[in-house]
Amino acid sequence: MNNFAVKELYSEKHTRLPSVDSLLKISLGLILFTIISTALVYAETISVNVEGTPFDFEYTATGLTIIHVEPDSGFGSLLFTVDVTDSDATLNLVLERSFLDSTFEGSDDPFIIINQFGEDLIFTETTTSQSRTLNIELPLGTVEVDVIGTSFNNSVEEPPVEEPSVEEPPVEETPVEKTPVEETPVEKTPVEETPVDDTPKTQCGPGTILKDGACVLDERCGPGTILKDGACVLDSPTKPSSSSVKGLGKDMVMGFAVAFISAGIIGVILGIVSKASKSS
Repeated sequence: MNNFAVKELYSEKHTRLPSVDSLLKISLGLILFTIISTALVYAETISVNVEGTPFDFEYTATGLTIIHVEPDSGFGSLLFTVDVTDSDATLNLVLERSFLDSTFEGSDDPFIIINQFGEDLIFTETTTSQSRTLNIELPLGTVEVDVIGTSFNNSVEEPPVEEPSVEEPPVEETPVEKTPVEETPVEKTPVEETPVDDTPKTQCGPGTILKDGACVLDERCGPGTILKDGACVLDSPTKPSSSSVKGLGKDMVMGFAVAFISAGIIGVILGIVSKASKSS
């Protein structure tokens, strides 16, 4: 084979190899396909009916297929029937607390997750105030997954929304000028004092005379006399009243009457005694 033929074969071999641009396009296509496939995984939702109340919850299945889901309100659990096709299969469940929760004495309690043999499955949990997300690892051969909580259809209190506090700018206080108050002088009304009559008395009662500004007994007349019309006269004794005289006369009459009656009684008694002695 001549040199010309060898060159043609060599150049034809190199032309059949993919170029760098082709390799870049293929790589970008594979990356874009992977991203799209991953994004489509998160768009799956399952609806279940718990005692007449429908609930929807989101899930992500990697390396497995969910065949059926059965809620058990008596045990507060979800029983999944699955078909695991990958050794690294995982099942991610987003459970709203209002749908299914696991609590004990008002606090969160871990879920119990077992397979068809009652063996515990490995899982991790992410918790918020409104939901609990479970990421469960499923080995090959798993056909049932039982997620056990405590109760369905729970009431969840929403946390209070804190309104942002608005700081009010400080208010500058304008100094108030105090106007001096003129005090009106109070006029004092003079108090009129009642004059006291210090004039000495010039008249005294009967039997007294004025001496050194005071009334004293008049001793200018002798005993048994009084000063009358500027002259000493006899002081006439007070006449007994007629009532006292009448009382005295009545007492005397009563005394004489009692005496006469007593004497008559005594005389009668003595007469009787003397007659009795004469008869004997």
